[in-house]
Amino acid sequence: MGTEERTPDRLRVAVAAPLSEDDCARILALEPRIDLVVDQALLPPMRWPADFAGDPAWHRTPEQQRVYEAALDSADALYGIPDVDPVALARTVRANPRLRWVHTMAAGGGSQVKAARLTAEELDRVLFTTSAGVHGGPLAEFAVFGVLGGAKGLPRLMRGQRDHEWGGRWTMGQVSEQTILLLGLGGIGRIVARKLDALGAKVIGTSRSGTGVEGVDEVVPLDRIVEVAPTVDAVVNTLPGTSATEHLLGKRFFDALRPGATLVNVGRGSVVDEVALMEALDSGRVGFAALDVFETEPLPVDSPLWDHDHVLVSPHTAALSIAEDRLIAELFAANATRLLDGQSPLNRVDTVEFY
Repeated sequence: MGTEERTPDRLRVAVAAPLSEDDCARILALEPRIDLVVDQALLPPMRWPADFAGDPAWHRTPEQQRVYEAALDSADALYGIPDVDPVALARTVRANPRLRWVHTMAAGGGSQVKAARLTAEELDRVLFTTSAGVHGGPLAEFAVFGVLGGAKGLPRLMRGQRDHEWGGRWTMGQVSEQTILLLGLGGIGRIVARKLDALGAKVIGTSRSGTGVEGVDEVVPLDRIVEVAPTVDAVVNTLPGTSATEHLLGKRFFDALRPGATLVNVGRGSVVDEVALMEALDSGRVGFAALDVFETEPLPVDSPLWDHDHVLVSPHTAALSIAEDRLIAELFAANATRLLDGQSPLNRVDTVEFY
């Protein structure tokens, strides 16, 4: 453990989530004014990249837990939410009056902050940031994969292969001839828009500001999506989970869709009403759904989505890439520099809507 004294021009950071020695060194090289408090023996082993909760079979001894919490309680900032546990986050905020910044590993880290049920004073005292943007490229590729899967009839292809049925030839959809409704033009949505535009699709995007971005042909407010639903061939959701977006894609929206439309969700599962989605799948209003996120995760074993021929289930893994740990470390270092230089950090959590 580090024992550096706190000074105004330095930042004492306790590593609360798994962070490799290489990425520790990378952070310190990028921002030498950080004093990193880290003990690898107190961090759970990761089973795969970005496995910040770590191996569930691993546990600290009571003494290790005491040392771990003492390190958290001595810091100006935390790299990660302790054990990805909102309860542990709340304990640390209340035990450490000097804490001023917590960086969450998830792009949607605001939901974890919300779950900690911090007071207004605590939310005002501690700055929270997320890793939004780090996952944009991989999620955008999955979104394009889903749109292509719908256009090319992936369920029909897989069913024919499973049944050893050659069948007759049939026409496939062309993404270059399709209109795609893209919900959200943030970090992920902007990359999705560019990739779909490169394939020749017409992209209708949604934005609260009404500001267009590269690759988007038309921008509409969220309250007009039912109006444009009959004109689109596919829908890609990149929106966060907030009170304003909960079940935004429900029965009214699905009933308005052009029959056979594709749905891709790489935002938050709460945006889609899964009961209404199942009805739309059964009726053919949705012809294919590529889902990386769900209302309840892990997806319950009795969910009908598992067995539906027109659904592709991805276990919230589309964002994961071999570079994720490094990119988060680099983002953290960049935000540390901003804070030390008196600038506003990237990806600050909105503590009203928690995104």
